[in-house]
Amino acid sequence: MATAPKAVRYRAVRTFKRAHKSPLIFLERLPLEILLKILSYLDVSALYTLSHVNKLFYQLANDNVLWEKIHKAEHRRKRNLKCDCTYELLQMMSRMEVEDPPENFWKHQHLNSLIKYDTKAMKSHLGILNRHTGLPSRTRQVLRSLRVTWELTVSDKSGQKSTFEPSWCRFCETSVSLSWSGGGQLSDYKKISSLHLHGVRRIALNVPGLKTPGRRFLMQKVDMQAVAERMQIIGRDKLVELKLLQPGIVLGVWREINSKDQSSVAFVMFTLHFHRLVERSTQESPLCPILKPMCNDVDPEHGLHGYQLHVALNDTTCDIMSEHFSQLFCRKADIGDGLMRLRAISRSNASQHARLAGSVGLPWSCESLQGNVQNGCVLSVTLVDSYQRKFWCVGSAVSVQLRETPVCYDYDGEHFLILHQDSEGRVEMQLVKEQTRFVVVSLAVSVAVGKVNKHFGTSY
Repeated sequence: MATAPKAVRYRAVRTFKRAHKSPLIFLERLPLEILLKILSYLDVSALYTLSHVNKLFYQLANDNVLWEKIHKAEHRRKRNLKCDCTYELLQMMSRMEVEDPPENFWKHQHLNSLIKYDTKAMKSHLGILNRHTGLPSRTRQVLRSLRVTWELTVSDKSGQKSTFEPSWCRFCETSVSLSWSGGGQLSDYKKISSLHLHGVRRIALNVPGLKTPGRRFLMQKVDMQAVAERMQIIGRDKLVELKLLQPGIVLGVWREINSKDQSSVAFVMFTLHFHRLVERSTQESPLCPILKPMCNDVDPEHGLHGYQLHVALNDTTCDIMSEHFSQLFCRKADIGDGLMRLRAISRSNASQHARLAGSVGLPWSCESLQGNVQNGCVLSVTLVDSYQRKFWCVGSAVSVQLRETPVCYDYDGEHFLILHQDSEGRVEMQLVKEQTRFVVVSLAVSVAVGKVNKHFGTSY
C-alpha cells in the first residue's frame, strides 16, 4: 500500500509529458508548406523564440521568404526604415533574382535595419550639450534607449575564450564604470593573453527567458603581454589589490596571505568617458576634419588660448568633485619637455581652491564580497579648445598618493597627489586633507605638443 501512491504519481507525470509533447510532434509531422504558412502569421519576437525549440524550427523560423515579407511589410509601414545598401550589396541583391540568397540574409537585413532606424532616431538627442561639461547631456538616456550594453571577452594563452556580462554598471556625470567578476571564472591574469571590450546593441523583442539578439562592436583590445610590464598598483584593501593595466582599465587581484605570487583575478573594471561613447559603442563614429588654428594676437605662434576644462572625481557611484574652468591659456615660458601646460588652480590663490564633496575611495563588489579601496578614485577630464571642440578626454581610475613634503603651507593637514599621464598628456592634482575632507590646492593639465599639431594640422 505504501508504494501505490508513488506509482499513480509516476503514471500521471508520464501522461503529462506525452500530452505536453504531442502538439510539437503533431506540428513536426505537417508538410513544410503548411508549417511555413502557420509561421507567416507570427511576429519577430515569436519567430525568434520558436527558433530555439529544435533544429527543425530553427531552420523554419529563419526562412528567407518569411523574413523578406516581414522586412518589406515593415518598410512599407515605416518609410524611414530602409536598408543602407552599399554598391556591393545592391549587386548581391540583383543576383538574388536568379539565385537563392544566403542563409539568414533577410533576417539579418531586417534586424540591422531596425538597429539603424533606432540609431538615427536617437542621435538627434546627442546634439544637446551640457554647458557645464561641454558633453552631450543625454548620453545616459540615449544609451539606455538604444539598449546598449557591454561585454568582455577574455582569451587565455591556450586559445580558450570566455565572454562575460557586466556584474554592475554605474553612471556618473561624465563617465561610466563597468565591472566584470565572471562568477569566479576569471583565470590567473598571467594566463590571460588578451581582453576584448565590445559594445552590444540589443533589439527590443518580447522574448522572456532568452537573450535578445543584437550586434557586437569591438571597442578596445588589450594585449596582456604588452601591458604586463607597465602595470601599476594604485591601491589595496584587506582583500584585493588594484592594478592599473593602462588608463581606464583596472584589474582587481585577490590578496593571498603568505603568498608572494598574487595573480588570481577578482574582477576587471573599465572606465569609459562620455565623449562619443554612443558612437564608439555602436560603431557610428564620424570622421573629424583637421582644423586650422585660430589667429591669436597674444600668442600667434601657439594659439593655446580660450580653452575650457571640466574635471570630475567620483567613486563610481557619485561625483565628489565637478569643476569647470574657462579661458585657460599657455604662455611660451610654460612650454617645455614636449608639453604645453594649462593651469586651472594655483597654490598661491586660495580663492581657487576647491573642496571635495565626499570622501575619496573606490568601492568594489565581487559576488558576495565587497570592499572599498580608500586611496583611489575615478578621474574624468574634458578639455575643450577655442573652437568648442573636444580636445582631450580622459577617464581612468587613479591613485591618491600621500606626499611627505607639503605643497601648500596654508593648510596643516596631510598632502596628497593625484597624477595621470599617458601619451597625449598629463594631469597633476595636489590635495590637502583637513579633518575628513580634501581640498584641491593645485590643478594643472599638460598636453603633448604632438597632439596639438595633430589636432590643428600644424607643425610646432
